[in-house]
Amino acid sequence: MDSIRVGADELTFQVTSETLLAVEVRMPPGGGPPGLHRHAPDELYRGERGEFTIYLEDERIPLGPGDVVHIPGGVAHTVRNESGEEALAYVVFSPGAEMEAFVRAAAALDDPAGVRPLAERHGIEFV
Repeated sequence: MDSIRVGADELTFQVTSETLLAVEVRMPPGGGPPGLHRHAPDELYRGERGEFTIYLEDERIPLGPGDVVHIPGGVAHTVRNESGEEALAYVVFSPGAEMEAFVRAAAALDDPAGVRPLAERHGIEFV
């Protein structure tokens, strides 16, 4: 299996295809995307270990082991690890090709300031 780092988060690719991207996400305390964003693909999170917090527009949703949260495409959201321990989730994006292209390109960036323009080129809008 192929693993990459995007910021402090580690993504291990489980399934990659045009229609589906499934990754295991390891997120350290304080980890997660830089802010609320939206994109066309749906996301499905299943907590495996530790605790995540999913912000879905104005709603704050805790995600622990065994919990599942669906994030519809086009909805402003972000995912954070606000706990003091590493968290692990299984995440599925559908469709998956554009999200895979984005995370692979983001992992190759030397300057974190390049994430926002890169995201926009891949159909991700920060709000």
